[in-house]
Amino acid sequence: MSTVTTSNETTPAALPPGRYSFFDLVKSEWTKIRTVRSTMWTIGVTIVLGIGIGALVTAVTRAHWSGMNLGQRVSFDAPATSLVGMFIAQFAVGVLGVMVISAEYSTGTIRATFSSAPNRSKVFGAKVFVFGLLAFVVAEFTAFVAFFLGQFLLSAPATHAMLSSPGAFRAVFGGGLFVCVLGLIALGLGTIIRHTAGAISAFVAMLLILPIIVQVLPTQLSLDVRKFLPDRIGADIITTNGGVGQSFSPWMGMLILCLYAAGLLIIGNAMLESRDA
Repeated sequence: MSTVTTSNETTPAALPPGRYSFFDLVKSEWTKIRTVRSTMWTIGVTIVLGIGIGALVTAVTRAHWSGMNLGQRVSFDAPATSLVGMFIAQFAVGVLGVMVISAEYSTGTIRATFSSAPNRSKVFGAKVFVFGLLAFVVAEFTAFVAFFLGQFLLSAPATHAMLSSPGAFRAVFGGGLFVCVLGLIALGLGTIIRHTAGAISAFVAMLLILPIIVQVLPTQLSLDVRKFLPDRIGADIITTNGGVGQSFSPWMGMLILCLYAAGLLIIGNAMLESRDA
């Protein structure tokens, strides 16, 4: 510690004021994420795919409604049909979640961040807060617009729903929340792996490859494991006509998904604290 010498005694010099508060770090992380070009691209892709694919599917369904048999019409799930684009948009949000942390490692700017703000857990908490809030707003906006546009396109005589229809609000709100939590899972993977391509590969494998692997297991074991996978949980959340096979209730599935995200973020934070930047 530097000192100041006076005629009478040697006293410690004043330290620079308090580093950074959590609010300061949140402002810093918001500046980072909004000024990076990839953020705008991934948000744009999320909105376009989430809304556009849902609109396309509902428009095609309406065009072929007269050719559907009675069983297909009775089991038709209007909210889930308009939200089908969220299963594609989830990949864009996942890519953004990975890049929020991995881009700083690839460019080396993470060292400058930790030099100016040595409390790594607080920095990471600010990243999680800013990205989580952004992902939530974007995903919910996409889900609600996709729903309203889809139901507009499902004009009579096709079956369509209103937000007050049984299970509709839960499906729409839950669909956006599902994509947001997947983004946090991707952020956790990015923090643990610290490599953009590797973390994105792990995220995609979790959503696409793991379900295929589980399908080759013995039937009962496959059913028992399958209900814990994110893709099945997401399908149950946006479904309003009773769920898919042996599965959890929508909100129980969401709780399990949140536990996945919390576990990965906790592990990521621990590794962030213990490893060199």
